[in-house]
Amino acid sequence: MPPAKSSYVCLPCRASYKLPFSFHPLKGPREYGRRCPRCTRELIHVGAAFAPPPRRDTNAWRALSVVLHAGIRFHMGCCDGPGWRPRTLREVKERAAFARRTGEPLRQALLRRDL
Repeated sequence: MPPAKSSYVCLPCRASYKLPFSFHPLKGPREYGRRCPRCTRELIHVGAAFAPPPRRDTNAWRALSVVLHAGIRFHMGCCDGPGWRPRTLREVKERAAFARRTGEPLRQALLRRDL
């Protein structure tokens, strides 16, 4: 059986790659310091359920950058997938304003579907 593949992202290049991901039952996931083939910066592991935005959509990539820097990833759940994630900069700004207004952590506010 071939190894499972997971998505890795390079934010400066706005590129996504599906690469093999290995998991040891006792040691956990093994990261190998994956590098972007374009710029040689380290790739960010985002999970198997990630769908990248088009490269020309800079606002979607900026929104993705905020989501990833908040520590949110796109890993598969049991049956329902990774759940809702903001895909536009407007959705990110609305949730950031909500987080400032209510005192809720940004990470939790970004995962809210409705405000």
